[in-house]
Amino acid sequence: MATDTNDHQFNEEDSVAETSNADATEKEKSDAERSAEVPSSSTAGFAYWREKLRSAKYVIAPMVDQSELAWRMMARQHGAELCYTPMFHAHLFATDAVYRRNNLVTCAEDRPLIVQFCANDPVTLVRACLLAAPHCDGVDLNLGCPQMIAKKGHYGAFLQDEWELIYQMVNEVYRRCPVPISCKIRVFEDVEKTIRYAKMLESAGCQLLTVHGRTREQKGVTTGFADWSLIRAVKQAVNIPVFANGNIQFFEDVDRCLRETGVDGIMTAEGSLSNPYIFNGRHEPSWVAGAEYLDFVEKYPCPSSYARAHMFKIFHHSMVVFADLRERLAKVYSVAEFRQIGEAVKERCIEDHERYLRDPESVDTAGLLFPHWICQPYVRPLPTTNGSAEAAVNSTSKEQIELRQRKRQHLEQVMELTGMSKRRIRRLERRGVPITAPKKTPVTYADKCACGNPIAQKCELQRCRRCCRDRAARERLNCFAHHFNFAEKSPKWTQSLPATSVAS
Repeated sequence: MATDTNDHQFNEEDSVAETSNADATEKEKSDAERSAEVPSSSTAGFAYWREKLRSAKYVIAPMVDQSELAWRMMARQHGAELCYTPMFHAHLFATDAVYRRNNLVTCAEDRPLIVQFCANDPVTLVRACLLAAPHCDGVDLNLGCPQMIAKKGHYGAFLQDEWELIYQMVNEVYRRCPVPISCKIRVFEDVEKTIRYAKMLESAGCQLLTVHGRTREQKGVTTGFADWSLIRAVKQAVNIPVFANGNIQFFEDVDRCLRETGVDGIMTAEGSLSNPYIFNGRHEPSWVAGAEYLDFVEKYPCPSSYARAHMFKIFHHSMVVFADLRERLAKVYSVAEFRQIGEAVKERCIEDHERYLRDPESVDTAGLLFPHWICQPYVRPLPTTNGSAEAAVNSTSKEQIELRQRKRQHLEQVMELTGMSKRRIRRLERRGVPITAPKKTPVTYADKCACGNPIAQKCELQRCRRCCRDRAARERLNCFAHHFNFAEKSPKWTQSLPATSVAS
């Protein structure tokens, strides 16, 4: 399922042209003129939210490899009023045309849309935003990613202590880009520091702020709950629209968060992935959601890895029950094969589902809110069992670290044995293909030709290519090793050859 190349793909020529015009216009302006153009943050921010974003209240979060066009269009079909693209790397977006074409895929119906970037350089971020501006309603700076790759790349939540750099990036985009800039952040443990952080972003030109109510350290087994009180404090302190993110698993959470925080919109990521009908308040069978998503994939193609990841999320609880289907899903690549997985789940669960519709109490939900085949969120277990929370977290972390170390050692051994990359090894393991060391045949060279080059091993004339060509042409011979067929050529062809040959 390659990315399609029709009219809803990134238009490189239009973007370059508009970017050049924007750059030229900006060069004509002085800093004083640009400063005079800065409107009230409150007025500009809320005008942007009401007019461009259509007062969006239900928002799909930016998700790497998960908020692609097919998923965004399905979400819009079921209540989402604003969608974000996956996070794009600003440097790659600004310098690599292929990266832009393959990643920024949209269509006329995909509005309002905000394009999110990670960056650590103001100039690079501005260039990327200018290229994306014609295709969206706003750009967003990711200041909330807590993953290790963000730490290595020096972006996301690992910039939140570098306020001067963040201010420069936001302010440069605010002054130079034709579309507004927003930011997505994580909170600090100190509420006052969090408020100062939000106000700094507002003063830099941020027109809309999404606040994830978790700290940078809350991830993986230590994720825990988001703190809505910190989000409420930010909302009360700034004069721009604020979206809340965190703890949104059901539609009831949406209304409760709006009431408790007073924010202008609710953003969800995992809640949407496990139940694409979350903003409708519906819980459909997983095979219904899976089939509908695949319909959108056929209309708006995406890489098979994206589709597989969505299918794993939609069928998460059923894949725990049906281990054989989980293994099959990990190895398939086409839409037809994904559909077969959904049909297999339906065949195994349809009788129980019909019985559940007649009498919900007659079906064991195994500790879940609904039976496993119904779309519902996956809730991470809190580390509070068998002792203190800290001890449980340390124990779990230690086990995961040991498991990762064993996997890493296994990969390194296979890489050394086969010479393959990690990605290729993982792909073969998912497919169940046995990995064996390639047979290495030593390369030996024959004696050198008279000209000093090695003699081709299969050359019947025992020459290098150049000398073989000279002799074969002069004597009208054939050499199958070098693909010379001079025996069939006209004698006139040899008249252009030199009188003597090095190998003659």
